[in-house]
Amino acid sequence: MAVKLEPMTSAASHWVLTFVCDDKPGIVHAISGAILAANGNITESHQFSSEDTGRFFMRLQIEASSARADFEAALKPIAEKYQMEWVLDEVGRRLKTLILASKAPHCLNDILFRQRSGQLAVEVPAVFANHPDLGSMAEFFGVPFEHHPITDNGSKLAFEHMLRDYIKSAGVELIVLARFMQILSPEFCAEFEGRIINIHHSFLPGFKGANPYAQAHARGVKLIGATAHFVTPDLDEGPIIEQNVVRVEHDDSKQRLVEIGQDVESRTLTQAVSWFAEHRVLLDGDRTIIFS
Repeated sequence: MAVKLEPMTSAASHWVLTFVCDDKPGIVHAISGAILAANGNITESHQFSSEDTGRFFMRLQIEASSARADFEAALKPIAEKYQMEWVLDEVGRRLKTLILASKAPHCLNDILFRQRSGQLAVEVPAVFANHPDLGSMAEFFGVPFEHHPITDNGSKLAFEHMLRDYIKSAGVELIVLARFMQILSPEFCAEFEGRIINIHHSFLPGFKGANPYAQAHARGVKLIGATAHFVTPDLDEGPIIEQNVVRVEHDDSKQRLVEIGQDVESRTLTQAVSWFAEHRVLLDGDRTIIFS
């Protein structure tokens, strides 16, 4: 359920509040009262009760004239009473996002373009890639690029060790695999679970291997698509954030399928990143709640 309300007319801070807790009576009333006590005004509201898990999910955008510390103080007793997992952030704050890539340029180009044009609430401090091919693209958008070859298990372990250090030192909040053609270790995936988003070509039927578009063309598929999902230790089985499909025709060439597929991959990954950056993605076990 989504409700949009009129904003306050006076200058105020604009916050986004998300929380998850066990579903119980009185939650909405309690949180609304706390917001009112903090001189806040709700400008957008989404909520969902999961019958499967018994959990309650809510996302609010709030204008408040009080300081952040005072606003948090008003919310804390309610969060403790209902044992909420909650996050308070500034609406529109640019989320620090590290991109991992290989050779394919389409997903990286879309994210960097939309970041620079102000369409995507992320700040990309760097692009790391296991091939040097995309260095000029990152340079064009003014983003630092680092080439880290991965040739064996030893170099992969060294790469992940470097990644851990960089993520912590740079304050990285999200890691995006923009067609990064490497499998991260289960340990790394588990450590940053819920913070890594991958894009995967999803065909009906599914084709695995290095050239899925050629397989799709040979089988005469009618739909091709893409799935953006969280990365977990189980390869390509993480909670799904966004999916898109496009109808194709029998006379589309293999190259045309590649072009269509790359376009849908880019749009799907960027949408998932946008929703995550705006705190619109909440986890409910193995699935996601998307407050779009």
